[in-house]
Amino acid sequence: MADAKTYLNVPYAEKDAAKALGARWDAAVKKWYVPANKDVALFVKWQVESGLGQLPNGEAKNSKADSVVGGTTRSSDKNFVAYDGDEPPWD
Repeated sequence: MADAKTYLNVPYAEKDAAKALGARWDAAVKKWYVPANKDVALFVKWQVESGLGQLPNGEAKNSKADSVVGGTTRSSDKNFVAYDGDEPPWD
């Protein structure tokens, strides 16, 4: 497990700070990670929340992204009618 990567949730505005500490960009996963030779404690600000866990592809389990498809938020209400911008759904 010496090659294991610890993935981080680094906002775009903070990418330079993470990079300055030694974080690296994984283009395949599109996430920042801590290389094996760096101290993980330096990156605690961006570590995945412990209660959520992490999938093998580096994505967090139960994240907000689970409810978003193509930039559209799904509703849990079965009677929900999406507003497409042409006409109000209640007319």
